[in-house]
Amino acid sequence: MCATKRMTLSFCLMLRVAVRRSRAAPKVTPAASKTSNPSDTTMKHIKHLIISTAFFLALLSLAACSGMSAQDRGTVVGAGVGAVGGSVLTGGSAVGTVGGAAVGGVIGHEISEP
Repeated sequence: MCATKRMTLSFCLMLRVAVRRSRAAPKVTPAASKTSNPSDTTMKHIKHLIISTAFFLALLSLAACSGMSAQDRGTVVGAGVGAVGGSVLTGGSAVGTVGGAAVGGVIGHEISEP
């Protein structure tokens, strides 16, 4: 295997060690020998699906803003900032959040007029 002169000694040794490790029997640890709970696997799949879906929706929402005018973007940003501000000021009340979004949207629309 290492008969050619092109291979260096260190590469040859690394290759031999890798071949020996691949042929060795895998070590079984006590944790790996236990059967896993099927509900854990299901929960991992559900969590992965939720994260993937959230990432896709965030990417899709960013792509939707590409055709907006400056005034439309100002309205959306104002509504977002207003919603966060209304939520903080009212302690998470739904009415405060919606009211803040409405007021922020109007302010963002008026500030970013052409």
